[in-house]
Amino acid sequence: RRTRFSRLTLRILAVNVLALGILVGGLFYLDEFRQGLIRAQINDLRINAEVIAGALAEAATTGPDAEQVERSAAMQILTRLVVPADSRARLFAKDGHLLVDSRDLAVGARIEAADLPRHGTLEAFLYWLERKFQKAVDLVAKKEVLPLYHEALEQKAADYPEVLSALEGEPAVMRRASDTGSTVITVAVPVQRLHRVLGALLVSEDTAEIDRLMEKERLAILEIFTLAFGVTLLLSVFLSGTIARPIRLLSAAADRVRPGQGRNVSIPDFSSRRDEIGLLSRSLQEMTASLFRQIDAVEAFAADVSHEMKNPITSLRSALETLRRAKDPETREKLISIMENDVERLNRLISDISAATRLDAEMARSRTERIDLAEILHEIVLAYAATRKPDQAEIVLDLPRSGQGEQQPVMIEGFPRALGQVMRNLIDNALTFSPPDKPITIRLHPGNNYVEITVEDCGPGIPPDKLEAIFDRFYSERPAGEAFGKHSGLGLNISRQIVEAHGGEIFAENRSGTDPDRPAGARFVIRLPLP
Repeated sequence: RRTRFSRLTLRILAVNVLALGILVGGLFYLDEFRQGLIRAQINDLRINAEVIAGALAEAATTGPDAEQVERSAAMQILTRLVVPADSRARLFAKDGHLLVDSRDLAVGARIEAADLPRHGTLEAFLYWLERKFQKAVDLVAKKEVLPLYHEALEQKAADYPEVLSALEGEPAVMRRASDTGSTVITVAVPVQRLHRVLGALLVSEDTAEIDRLMEKERLAILEIFTLAFGVTLLLSVFLSGTIARPIRLLSAAADRVRPGQGRNVSIPDFSSRRDEIGLLSRSLQEMTASLFRQIDAVEAFAADVSHEMKNPITSLRSALETLRRAKDPETREKLISIMENDVERLNRLISDISAATRLDAEMARSRTERIDLAEILHEIVLAYAATRKPDQAEIVLDLPRSGQGEQQPVMIEGFPRALGQVMRNLIDNALTFSPPDKPITIRLHPGNNYVEITVEDCGPGIPPDKLEAIFDRFYSERPAGEAFGKHSGLGLNISRQIVEAHGGEIFAENRSGTDPDRPAGARFVIRLPLP
């Protein structure tokens, strides 16, 4: 099913974006990092509060028997220890009322900084993206919901549970959410001397600085992500155009190579590309050309078979019609003999066509195997020697041998049954033309890149203008005196098809003799590639 974006394009984009997703996943780690900074800030704030509470207990009381903290002395201590820092300290008396607030001790107005909205297009987009992503992080991480920080006009210890705990002698920590989105941390510790609680010190800070740092880091990551995503998107589109689109075009062209679609199908040519797409394009072109050649061969074969079978059938019909009118016994016997020859020829044609079809199907289904050509030739020659008739020529086999005279193997990749059929076709052909007193010689000679097999006979040779035509389908030229219909003319044609299917070649030539005008016989040469 065709879609706007191919699955390969989506996979390319997904793989490229995955790495960016890992980068963005670092923002989740930043939230954990923020929590670590807050925990460190709480610890520092607790230590500072205990130090200031200790100073107040020692310096802001009148003696060991003091019941409360002196307000004026406490103001001086807080001015020196708290005002220069960013913390805020509030001192509550034992009865819960507020004694001192360090915010009231600062000289001049306090300036608070807040980020203004971004005005630049990219900055505004990144800020918006950062806020949206932070909400997503909070949602996924299930951010803790904190109580809202509220400060009354007249503060008292009852407004802060942690202060009430400190007045009981137990330090306490609270975190609250401010209206600006940051977190307000409050640490309450008892101000005590000689185990007597004189008051409670509440020290508070917000996490605005941490939040600004986190926002800066998130924006930096998002800037990198935006840039990398743009580059990744462009690269994905480029890869889609150079990989997915050509494959899609090749697939569409292959779909058009179907029965009824006609032969006017052009496979896109990407052969100039030196990559797998180019190899695929060339393979599809060669496959399509081979398919059409096979279709042409089947059509031509069917036409030739029809033509070859019509001749004996026509002869049979003619002889049968003449037989009905013939009265002379001798004439009738001749007509019956003609009909028997035609039937034998038809039988030979059908048998050879069936064998050729069966052999072709077997080669298409089977896989090549490593075979020893020398052994195959040796077994075939032994079989012919065992069934040789007195009026047949002798077959002489010349195989490569070692220094000790042992037969050397010649290994190739091929179909043993098919190659055996080739050799039997050539031997049968040579036996047909060779006189019985002259040998047929078969030689096997391995070369550097190929192995050569020659079959030589001592017959009349082949007319020079027929050296190629003898391999045509149904071509038959037999010696005088041979019975009609013994050969279908398919043997050499089948042999060429088998040899070419093995990546080799087969051709015929005449052997030179003492008489330059008369050949000493025919020679068939087969060359097969070595593995």
